[in-house]
Amino acid sequence: MADFALTCFLPFRLNRLAAEISEQLATLYAERFDIDIPQWRVLATLSAGETWTAKAIVASTRTHKSTISRAVEALSRRGLIESIRAPDDKRAFHLRLTAAGRKLFRQLEPLVLDYERDLLARLSESEGRALARGIGALEKALKLEERRDEAL
Repeated sequence: MADFALTCFLPFRLNRLAAEISEQLATLYAERFDIDIPQWRVLATLSAGETWTAKAIVASTRTHKSTISRAVEALSRRGLIESIRAPDDKRAFHLRLTAAGRKLFRQLEPLVLDYERDLLARLSESEGRALARGIGALEKALKLEERRDEAL
């Protein structure tokens, strides 16, 4: 029987990598824009212009519901997002960016895209393609898109 090595275990490696990338990325926006990682995730999710429920954001970002709830509350207080009643269910609320939220995201977008570009530039072109294919294959195998669509 093979010995278990946590540092070689794929879920551990992916989690550690994602956490490190999120923390490095947060250094770009945390102080300048006074937002944290969960708030960034809410803003980024809403940036496509669609309305989302908090439950769908939780499902999409894989962030605990209380963490998203606090982020939504903080962004709402700052006037960056707003809640609107769902047309099909008067008890449900959908979230969307306000004009101020869209303006803030337009300032954030080039910073985070530059970070992504710089990070990927550390890989060869073939490594970058292989990484994209591997991530896509894992997402497909885990049916992540289907889960997101169900949450909406």
